[in-house]
Amino acid sequence: MLARLVFFVSLTTILLAPIARAQPAQPAPTPPATAPAPASPHPADSPPATDPTPAPPETGQPTAPPPTTDQPPATLPQLPEHVDDKPAPKPAQVGFRRNFAGSIQLDYMYIPTEKTGRDVALDGATAEASLKVAMDFNSRMSASVKVCVSCHGFEVGMAFFDVRFADELNFRAGRFTPSFGEFPLRHDPANHRTSDKPLIYDMGRMVRFKEWNEGVLPAPWVDNGLEINGTHYFGEHVQSSYAVYAISGPRAAGQPTDFDFVLSHSPDAYYVDNNSRPVLGGQVVLSYVSGKYSTTIGASGMGGTYDPDHELPFHIYGAQFVLRLEDVFLRAEYLNRRQKMYMGDDPASTFKYGASPDGTYDPWVDKDGAYGELEFPITRRLTGVLREDGMRRRGNVLATSEMRSESEVVRHTVAVAIGLGQSLRLKLSFERYLFSDYPNEDVIHVGIAGPF
Repeated sequence: MLARLVFFVSLTTILLAPIARAQPAQPAPTPPATAPAPASPHPADSPPATDPTPAPPETGQPTAPPPTTDQPPATLPQLPEHVDDKPAPKPAQVGFRRNFAGSIQLDYMYIPTEKTGRDVALDGATAEASLKVAMDFNSRMSASVKVCVSCHGFEVGMAFFDVRFADELNFRAGRFTPSFGEFPLRHDPANHRTSDKPLIYDMGRMVRFKEWNEGVLPAPWVDNGLEINGTHYFGEHVQSSYAVYAISGPRAAGQPTDFDFVLSHSPDAYYVDNNSRPVLGGQVVLSYVSGKYSTTIGASGMGGTYDPDHELPFHIYGAQFVLRLEDVFLRAEYLNRRQKMYMGDDPASTFKYGASPDGTYDPWVDKDGAYGELEFPITRRLTGVLREDGMRRRGNVLATSEMRSESEVVRHTVAVAIGLGQSLRLKLSFERYLFSDYPNEDVIHVGIAGPF
């Protein structure tokens, strides 16, 4: 109840803030008749200049705008004495600033260790495309809308308003990716050098994704809600960022044993909450930036319930680290998800493993994982990537599952990204999967990606 009250009060503050600031337009005083004013250096019919907006550059750290100060309005120049009765020309009108950006990736996934790769993964050619429109109404308010198409189908990736009161206080309301971890900042395929994502953030591209039910927190995790975030600068080199939010959260059908990620992304129910209970979360990040060197550490967390009866809780925690030395990036992340399963009236017939010595069944499952990634330039157009990642699941499983009470998967990745001109890249990678419960697999990716 308290979380929902805070949500409604914060949302009301966002909606009323622009109205409170609005001032009625004052009629300009009529100047005495004068000689024609000198021509303005900017023609009145010229639209305001805007810069094209490519995909956000990869920085390996959360981006935040530097501190800004509002400039006083410019004063009109002194007019010469009366010459004739011609009215002074009207000042140029400054409109809204609109930005359009997008990205495309086509990736071909080949599994040489399988006769029919579709039996274990979504192999073959997969296209990912995203289109984004952003509008700045003024220095304090903006709106963004993004749609994307990928293996998860059509998705509204963002549709939100930002109302900024200060660097340290920004309100975001709508549909967005809540602040969690480092990789979601660069989840767009044009912003990372490999064809796929780390296992903990996988969304349908890993081998055996059905058996593992994807990653710990598939990226991008998009949800409806409210987020309050901000950044504070300590001098010229240190900055801290925070975010707190209330979102609808992951979903599942009745009597679940795990998240249903298809249901969580499906627009069939108008992206509404399935249990009338918000999920609460937050993130804190500390960064040090000095010229060509920077380092970032951070922690994230969220928790709530995921079943329609709001009786099955879950918690997700994460930690991140990024080190940049000129064009060399070292990244590492760890995620852990702990959730409660529905056991039913007869768990002995539903689950593979029996009761503990005291006759009870443990309903809790832990799913965690991590990755370490090194990205480095080889030549001006060639970038190399070495990545080690893995996941682990601990807990009871359904009687029909081939997995055990403790299962693991480890993946080795070697990749190169070749610049083809402008920002277009050719991506090549080889992956080796090592499963504890299934045969090992080899995967080859060939993809092309770029922003526009």
